[in-house]
Amino acid sequence: MLNFIKNFRNDEDGAVTVDFVVLTAAIVLLGLAVGAAIQSGARGLANNIETELKNVKVTP
Repeated sequence: MLNFIKNFRNDEDGAVTVDFVVLTAAIVLLGLAVGAAIQSGARGLANNIETELKNVKVTP
């Protein structure tokens, strides 16, 4: 019984794995949130650039 308690106390592989899975999921969700937040601004900027480029008059 004493060996079981020592092994149980020293065995932390599962806890470390869970920690890394949770941290990885948080990083992925944070990246998705940032991407969604800047998506509309980037799309608007691209549309403004497109409009300006279409209005450029080139004279020979």
